Amino acid sequence: MHTVPISEARDNLADLGNRAAFRGERIVVERRGKNLFAIVPVEDAELLERLEDEADIRLAREALKEKGPNVPWEKLKKDLGL
Repeated sequence: MHTVPISEARDNLADLGNRAAFRGERIVVERRGKNLFAIVPVEDAELLERLEDEADIRLAREALKEKGPNVPWEKLKKDLGL
């Protein structure tokens, strides 16, 4: 991964976007030596979304298998003050 300061990213956003989109580069933007965000190909972002969705589905299925009393949604909201 290539790292650039935020000032360079600001001045060269179109070029960095093209590098990510057409060359598949992953670019980390930093400020004062700390990573702020990354510019990545859209395929990478889509893959991350799919992986997160799969993990959420797996956790939901595991939760549905748990034994114990069910709590109605309305009661839970009231208990939590929502």
